Amino acid sequence: MRVILQERRFLERAEKLKGEVTVLLEKTDDPFDQIELVDVLQRLGICYHFKDYVDEILKNVHVLVGGDQWNFENLHAAALRFRLLRQHGYDVSPEVFRSFMDQTGNFRTTLCDDVKGLLSLYEASYLSMEGESILDTAQVFATHHLNQQLKQSTNQNLAEEISHALEVPYHCRMLRLETRWFIDAYERRRGTNPLLLELAKLDFNIVQKMYQDELKELSRWHSNSRLVEKLSFARDRLVECFLWTVGFTFEPCHRYCRIMSVKFAVLITIIDDIYDVYGTLDELELFTDAVNRWDVSALKLLPDYMKICFLALYNTVNEMAYDVLRDQGFNIIPHSTNRWAELCKMYMVEAQWYYSGYKPSLKEFLGNGWVSSTGPLLLVHAYFSMTNPLKDKPLEDLQKHPEIIKWTSLVSRLADDLGTSSDELKRDDNPKSIQCYMHDAGCCEEDSRSFIKNLIGSTWKKINKDILMNHEYSKDFIKTSINFARISQCMYQYGDGHGIPDRESKERILSLVIEPIPLPQKAPT
Repeated sequence: MRVILQERRFLERAEKLKGEVTVLLEKTDDPFDQIELVDVLQRLGICYHFKDYVDEILKNVHVLVGGDQWNFENLHAAALRFRLLRQHGYDVSPEVFRSFMDQTGNFRTTLCDDVKGLLSLYEASYLSMEGESILDTAQVFATHHLNQQLKQSTNQNLAEEISHALEVPYHCRMLRLETRWFIDAYERRRGTNPLLLELAKLDFNIVQKMYQDELKELSRWHSNSRLVEKLSFARDRLVECFLWTVGFTFEPCHRYCRIMSVKFAVLITIIDDIYDVYGTLDELELFTDAVNRWDVSALKLLPDYMKICFLALYNTVNEMAYDVLRDQGFNIIPHSTNRWAELCKMYMVEAQWYYSGYKPSLKEFLGNGWVSSTGPLLLVHAYFSMTNPLKDKPLEDLQKHPEIIKWTSLVSRLADDLGTSSDELKRDDNPKSIQCYMHDAGCCEEDSRSFIKNLIGSTWKKINKDILMNHEYSKDFIKTSINFARISQCMYQYGDGHGIPDRESKERILSLVIEPIPLPQKAPT
């Protein structure tokens, strides 16, 4: 009872604080102060509460920039404005940064000690598109001088912020983990707004409690399915699957999307193990055919261990199809089963490569691998759960794999290969993109890894272009697609954070799902 009362008190306090932040947004009228406020709200993870206000601010700021009514003498202001507008889908030109360059086309040396400006320029540069050489130059310049500042800095908090940014830029980070880190960093800053900090902490804990309830529900489903018991060869990665879904849909309103995505991710992990390590080639052909036909009569042809897997998949897809049909009157089964059939066919291709000893080129491997990354499947199902009303035309277009899905899935595939390649080679798995490029180019592993990292960077430029050019799908779905690339890089940052959970993965799960942020014993009333 005491816990319930405390939760109620936190919810009431959070509502009060949201009202006060709304007043703050309404009273803040200076464009520079507005964008700084939006940035803090975004990084504290509470921007979703004030979506309409933020949209209006960014719309007005974009109008000011278009009307040339903005002072660009401040590098921090120019870079922050550029990054926020591009992140939110506004087409702004990088030409604004020419005012900070000399006649030779290099950034002025007088900027070298402007740490705040350098950090903002560095973060803005990761919103670049292909051919934007100004932003390429900005990235090299900012990275070099931030590294110099890091060597010289005697300010521990500033050094941590620089180091954190250089490790992974904000645009590529898993948002909820970034929120957890930024809350602590923001608390250590000078000039912290206590109102925003308190709301961020409360909101983080409230959402975390929701995650805990979701994980309990999923644990019951997982236990009742008895998949781990019946398929002992497969990896048991329920919690890691949950971390994936928090990565691409963290907001409370997407609870259903998280629940169903975790179920699908658990099944994907099992099916991946069937194709990679357990099934014979003949058995895999039977399973691929059964999924393609989507007919329970195919069960009689499958070995016992595949029967329970296929039926679990069949029932879970039908569960979602029933929910959507009940709520929207729309039949998603053909769209869903096409994606599962496609995934299994790609897994089958990779299995055939392995059994025949065939070594694909990098181009051939990635043509298959971006689909076997599971991005197209998971994102289409996310679309089902966050789109109302569903319509035939957008779904038909989704079947053709729009570029936002293709590029974010490609980042996922490449990040996976960078993190898991060594481990999977030890298990004698299929070669990954690193080995394919080594074979193509006749180079060493180190050079191949460098090439793949650069390929990830160039793919992000394609993603950034699609943020601006894609008007067919909702901003929520575009953001979810981008978040898939972010969580992929996060999960494989230190190795195989999904297949072989490491210390970092466990710490991330603890910080996001288990350990609340300490609050004052008595919150203000």
